[in-house]
Amino acid sequence: MERGHLTTEQPHPESHDLDLLSVEAFLDLCQQEDYKVIAAVGEQKPQIAQAIRLITKAIETGGRLFYVGAGTSGRLGVLDAAECPPTFCTPPELIQGIIAGGIAAMVRSSEGLEDDAQAGAQAIQERQVNDGDVVMGITAGGTTPYVHGALREAQRLGAKTIFFACVPPSQVPSHYDLDIRPIVGPEILTGSTRLKAGTATKLVLNMISTGVMIQLGKVYKNRMVDVAVTNSKLTDRALRILIDILGIDRATAADLLERSGRQVKTAIVMYSRQTDRQTALAILDECQGHLRRAIEAETGGSHDHHNHSH
Repeated sequence: MERGHLTTEQPHPESHDLDLLSVEAFLDLCQQEDYKVIAAVGEQKPQIAQAIRLITKAIETGGRLFYVGAGTSGRLGVLDAAECPPTFCTPPELIQGIIAGGIAAMVRSSEGLEDDAQAGAQAIQERQVNDGDVVMGITAGGTTPYVHGALREAQRLGAKTIFFACVPPSQVPSHYDLDIRPIVGPEILTGSTRLKAGTATKLVLNMISTGVMIQLGKVYKNRMVDVAVTNSKLTDRALRILIDILGIDRATAADLLERSGRQVKTAIVMYSRQTDRQTALAILDECQGHLRRAIEAETGGSHDHHNHSH
């Protein structure tokens, strides 16, 4: 396939003599181009907002999100998916990264596998994707067969599909539910889409996963109240969240964290509502895990009522 016309494959007019530039001139050019990435992503805000709403709705009704890509695009999807459980305590099945060549391709290039559309479709089948799920295909140049194979199969199974690329629809038309296309322009190292296109991908995935988690109630104020408390750094972060939000000292916070089963959100409800762990969990459950609702809602009365009626 001839791909020379794609934006991501064009030679950059200012990097013609890249190999002759001083290190400083090279860095100036890098930075000048990186500014363009933020602007290009900014132009896609309406589409990114739509993606956040689409994915939130799917997850709220029991669905999952899959990122699919090959090479850099695949690695960035796997990276974003892998960071959700520690940050937001989500089950690993909820947001999954699929990369051509599987997990081995994370560390060793296996670029030949991206040409296999059937393998993309198969990856979707293996995960039993259904009409409640969302599949987001990531391909900088827009043409990766593996990604299109996965998206077409997802469509066939009734899932919602999102297409991310750094080329305009005039170059690569799309047939999916939603398009996100930050046009970052030619790379200073021609065709090296791990540069600007990779940065754009990272920025958009950061926005999507964090935005979805905020909508799902995984954040209170600007704190990751659903953090998985699994090491000393995260224990310290959990304690600081309790200290700052509840205005208590570190010893009280440590005791509260232990009594809550090392769950920040549960601890905050226990303290705010002066209740035990089981009741706090019940209140959170009633509020679909939204901490602000759990603290502010007048659910206490209904729980007292249940207790009397048993």
